Amino acid sequence: MIKRPRTIISDIDGVIFKHQGDICKQHLNDPIVLDGVKEKIREWDLEGCHIILMTGRRESVRKETEKQLSSSGIIYDNLIMNVGGGVRVLINDKKPDKEDDTAIAICVERNKGVLDI
Repeated sequence: MIKRPRTIISDIDGVIFKHQGDICKQHLNDPIVLDGVKEKIREWDLEGCHIILMTGRRESVRKETEKQLSSSGIIYDNLIMNVGGGVRVLINDKKPDKEDDTAIAICVERNKGVLDI
């Protein structure tokens, strides 16, 4: 059986970039890429993972956000904007012929990066 690549969904501020306070600071200051992020994203890319980034940033700052990601060397497949700041819940179906879970949630400490994932 062919193993399909994983889909990785990640927030941006506090996970990929250092969270710098309110949303205005996120746009006015140069982004700081957290430890292990570039290496982990490269690893996921080499594995063929589909990388989806999401953020609470408004749609009106999409171009600025895309520029920050690009200039920081962060690659991705999709960028979802304007995701609310509340709890994010992932719901997926379990395959009837598989024991493995089809969804995993990982919460990382803000500004600690993804080196240990």
